[in-house]
Amino acid sequence: MVYVKLESDWTDGDGVAHSAGESVDVDAATLAVLQAEGIVSEQSGGGKDGTDWAGPTGTNWAGPTSATP
Repeated sequence: MVYVKLESDWTDGDGVAHSAGESVDVDAATLAVLQAEGIVSEQSGGGKDGTDWAGPTGTNWAGPTSATP
């Protein structure tokens, strides 16, 4: 399953109407159809809530694989 944000209104296979701007879980086959029809667009990055990575950044990683003591 993939969580996507709809660019336009869409009615799913069960007859449930979803509004533009709504986020829904779809399978890979449905995602391909939605992309082909322009109902969703591909986005770079971002998590389920649409935000970017909230973890540590930079080169001073202090985790278990760090070379810094």
